[in-house]
Amino acid sequence: MHKPISITAIASISPLGTSLSEAWNSYKNPQHHISEKTFQNITALVSQIPVSAKQAIETLKQSDNKYKSLDDTVLYAIYASRQAVKNAGWKGSDNFGINIGSSRGATQLFESYYDDFLKNNKAQTLSSPTTTLGNISSWVAHDLQTEGPEISHSITCSTALHAMLNGIAWINSGMCTKFLVGGSEAPLTAFTIAQMKALKVYAKTPSLLERNREVSKGLDYARPDNSNYFPCRALDLDKTKNSMVLGEGASMACLETGETKNALATIKGFGYATEILEHNISISSDAVCFQKSMQMALKNTNPDDVDVIVMHAPGTIKGDLSEYNAINKIFSNKTPALTTNKWKVGHSFGASGMLSIEMAVLMLKHQEFIGVPYLEKYKTPHQIKNILINAVGFGGNAVSILLSK
Repeated sequence: MHKPISITAIASISPLGTSLSEAWNSYKNPQHHISEKTFQNITALVSQIPVSAKQAIETLKQSDNKYKSLDDTVLYAIYASRQAVKNAGWKGSDNFGINIGSSRGATQLFESYYDDFLKNNKAQTLSSPTTTLGNISSWVAHDLQTEGPEISHSITCSTALHAMLNGIAWINSGMCTKFLVGGSEAPLTAFTIAQMKALKVYAKTPSLLERNREVSKGLDYARPDNSNYFPCRALDLDKTKNSMVLGEGASMACLETGETKNALATIKGFGYATEILEHNISISSDAVCFQKSMQMALKNTNPDDVDVIVMHAPGTIKGDLSEYNAINKIFSNKTPALTTNKWKVGHSFGASGMLSIEMAVLMLKHQEFIGVPYLEKYKTPHQIKNILINAVGFGGNAVSILLSK
């Protein structure tokens, strides 16, 4: 880290709501935001943005004729970016940089255009420009009327934190003093769900037999709307089934050079690593990439000074355990308090890392730890001063960000 960098604003649209206050109130409530949704003939567990947020996105879509042809991935990014820039007090004339990524990009729109192509053997006019990955940051720049550098990229599930790395690099280079970074994802489509199910990592919807069995016992834990039932068992190392659930949303952070008075948090360290893969989707059993990224992020910090780790923990058996093993390696089994938010909002792929950053910022602000309700064995911190946030994606590309207040 060559220069201190501050996070001066953060904003999101997610299953938690559309504001930091809504997100915090939701975190204070130990219930999840996972429900059932039917895709064609498939019923799956998903985490959706609330009805009020959907209405806000529809209003945005109808506000400009050009926006009517955009995918939700882009609309989510525009919505969250507007709020972040407003909260930071930035102006378009500041010509700040923009780096917003997505793991999959315009998923729903691409599938719709391709389905139409199969039926008519002809592509629609806007099928290309509206589905290219680069259209996320460029549309946000258009909406905010800024002329700074704009970058879009996909580095799977660590995309948002890689965007933060890029923002840090640009600011440290002196080429920019402000950078808007984040991720956006709208992956709740039939094909995407089917892909995750094909990988055997997705949470299964309880069968009618399983539900009836619970009811006969005087329970009804197999219902997604029951407060005692948690479909995604992220960070539960005793689970015997994979339990990943997809979520949607976007989250953006405003980065500024120096330690500003209005800083929500200061970036104290950062790390990244990629490991050689043994399988297309998995990392090693002790997550070598995470060991390296965390070690790099902790370069100037004593591991004992880390109070909380917000884990990637996607809810899969191997994914959760490998990250936990990596943490034990780095912290010599003196682990900080561990938490994750995927049990609550699901895994939003490219946006997930920034939603974890948001969770960390909220804990720093309120000086209150948000744990996982079904896990009592993990400790709570004595203080919350330094928080490490992890993200990793297909390809073994890990990022770790150390925040301090």
